Amino acid sequence: MVVVGADVHKRTHTFVAVDEVGRQAGQRTVEATTAGHAQALRWARERFPGQDLTWAVEDCRHLSARLERDLLSAGQKVVRVPPKMMAEQRRVARTRGKSDPIDALAVARAFLREPSLPVASHDEISREAKLLVDRREALVGTRTRTINSLLWRVHELDPAHAPKERSLDKAKHQQTLRAWLLTVRGIVAELALDELDDVIALTVRIKELQRRIGALARRHAPSLLAMPGCGELSAAKLLGESAGVTRFKSEAAFARHAGIAPIPVWSGSTAGRVRMTRSGNRQLNAAIHRIAITQARMPGTLGRAYYEKKLAEGKSKTEALRCLKRRLARVAFHHLTTDHHNRHHAALPAAA
Repeated sequence: MVVVGADVHKRTHTFVAVDEVGRQAGQRTVEATTAGHAQALRWARERFPGQDLTWAVEDCRHLSARLERDLLSAGQKVVRVPPKMMAEQRRVARTRGKSDPIDALAVARAFLREPSLPVASHDEISREAKLLVDRREALVGTRTRTINSLLWRVHELDPAHAPKERSLDKAKHQQTLRAWLLTVRGIVAELALDELDDVIALTVRIKELQRRIGALARRHAPSLLAMPGCGELSAAKLLGESAGVTRFKSEAAFARHAGIAPIPVWSGSTAGRVRMTRSGNRQLNAAIHRIAITQARMPGTLGRAYYEKKLAEGKSKTEALRCLKRRLARVAFHHLTTDHHNRHHAALPAAA
């Protein structure tokens, strides 16, 4: 087996190949283009003919996405190595310093130490969900910053006309504020009106994206949407961030990837104590956290009953919520798997 570690950058990718015991066996740097990726693939096949190749890519989504797609399209096995894992491997290595080859070598050796890392997959539906959700969140962030600036200008003009807290995402409050600003003279009112127009335009785009996300979630994740506390945005977030649920060998691997599987933190008389890991995919973690918080507040749900059971066992609210999140990770994994299989069977041609 040969593992090819990749250190990815905007203009170049550096690859370092290692054997099954981590000894460096080759190195190549190519341009970060589809043609460059093809050169790297030819180099690996010619340098290691007949060998089982695994490409370990540092998980930098915006930098590694094209490389992953090109390798997967060529039938290669690709695994994503978290940057934290790569950094830890580089820290304990005998080779000091930092360079692209050193980082690529650390990525390859990190995979050898953790061969159970989930493989990457080429799932267009999850990719569409992720791109739409990420775009909406970016626009929401821009709108929030614009609203904050606008509110300071309104405060400078007249604090009495400040809109209600968290109300400027609604058309009624936007138009009320706009009607007043049109009656005020001066540069501050002019800039405030310009920012309000930006907020109105952003709100229209955010709502359009939300409609598209909702339609995608209803079409491709109906089982997940049936889960109490899981709305369309959370369902799309889980679908997009999982990046193809079949790449996880079990629900435990999914929970570990999401940073929800507990890790031991005990010694001596504290045997059995655990805490939540601070690593993993924080977007997946946040989505399941929102579902857990919602279920813990919803009377009559299985999540609320499980949460109260853990409290009755003497666990703190934080510990009980951690247990609930771990349970919900299992449930979400099974719903994602069900939706995936339903899509797959629906796509199969009907028997003659």
